[in-house]
Amino acid sequence: MPAAKPAPPPGLLVIDKAPGMTSHDVVAKVRRIMGTRKVGHAGTLDPMATGVLVLGIERATKLLGHLALDRKTYLATFSLGAATNTDDAEGERLSTADPGAVAAVTGERIAAGIAALTGEIDQVPSAVSAVKVAGKRAYARVRAGEDVELPPRKVTVYRFDLLDTRHETGRVELDAVVECSSGTYVRALARDLGKALGIGGHLARLRRTTVGPFSIATARTLEQLEEKPELSHDLATAVATAFPRYDVDASTARAVQYGQQVRASGIEGTYGVFGPDGKAVALAVDAGGVARSVVVLDPA
Repeated sequence: MPAAKPAPPPGLLVIDKAPGMTSHDVVAKVRRIMGTRKVGHAGTLDPMATGVLVLGIERATKLLGHLALDRKTYLATFSLGAATNTDDAEGERLSTADPGAVAAVTGERIAAGIAALTGEIDQVPSAVSAVKVAGKRAYARVRAGEDVELPPRKVTVYRFDLLDTRHETGRVELDAVVECSSGTYVRALARDLGKALGIGGHLARLRRTTVGPFSIATARTLEQLEEKPELSHDLATAVATAFPRYDVDASTARAVQYGQQVRASGIEGTYGVFGPDGKAVALAVDAGGVARSVVVLDPA
């Protein structure tokens, strides 16, 4: 009987997701490529979207719930002139604007509409979003034929920069960079911009270029990963990239490995505890004058 394949080392993968795949599809393929069941993802991407998807491998899956992924950047194409029931190109068309009304949309009106959707705004999530309504995902209720009305919630659009405008028969296409807080729906921005202009709108294309500190520059496609199944960041590098660093001596590191409380770091929020050998021992927070482990990454 052949020897079992050794488990891969813990760390993070930054994947450039292809269109048409769910985030779960990516996890399933990575499990096969990396030879482990211990794979998880952070920051779900819709099937139509491409770009950065962060995955944890082995013990690094424990990092995923603590990563500060609350700021994301997208390259988006908005199609103005038609509204859909999903606020994107894959949905059923709900309305189509008169070509004359579309042609009358000026650059000044588009700029004003974008300005109104920049900063802290109240946004109603798309009806087919993953927001839960009475314990059930909104998209599941829509697919079951229910009418879903979601309450608005505050999100922040830090940047909404127009890159290009194309006037075509019956529609206006806009390419833009959107940097926003977690929970912001870019397709809802397309919907609301089209509504403000009186012609309807939906999201035509979406590519995520950053998630927190992770960028498309270090992302690899699944095909590239299959050719060279290596981590994007080993565990220590992943922790150092995503969290402030707290270096401790050997005896303190040992205490943390046993789950004991040690002296406070003076660092605000969650930070990584590193031993003198450079290994990431734990994620911790200061509380009551001591450092309390949130996740022990290298238990004794």
